[in-house]
Amino acid sequence: MPTMNDLMTPAITRQVTLPSPIGPLTLVAADGQLTGLYMNAQRHRPVSETFGLPGDPADEPFASAARQLGAYFAGQLKAFDLPLAPAGTPFQRRVWSALLTIPYGRTWSYADLAREVGSASRAVGLANGKNPIALIIPCHRVIGSDGSLTGYGGGLDRKRYLLELEGNGAVSR
Repeated sequence: MPTMNDLMTPAITRQVTLPSPIGPLTLVAADGQLTGLYMNAQRHRPVSETFGLPGDPADEPFASAARQLGAYFAGQLKAFDLPLAPAGTPFQRRVWSALLTIPYGRTWSYADLAREVGSASRAVGLANGKNPIALIIPCHRVIGSDGSLTGYGGGLDRKRYLLELEGNGAVSR
């Protein structure tokens, strides 16, 4: 016999698209939490049909995200304070939690990130690449061990722009 929890309506997913210096950003939210932030032509970007119904940019968490992203791109915000709910495996969520600890203006190598989560560089690189909330979960702050700007789902030009915005040519841990 089904329980009430079995009959609960799933969360309604909403999405809005905001302009930014690196191109349009699509924010996706459910139950008042961001579940995605995607750039156009981003590797591993889900199909747009999965982003849900159009949302109202004045509703939360979109309004707060828009304000904070605007302040970030203006060089006035160094840490986001938004409700996040990235969907992923327990390992991916562990990697994304570690990414949130990389300070603004700093970078870690994939090896640094692997040490932090106790795994192999290749595994954390794959999880990093699947980050569904780009920018806010700062996967752009992970670079190659030699300081090179390797592997960014949004493209290396965007990664370079974001690191330069943060005042970081390649300052490592």
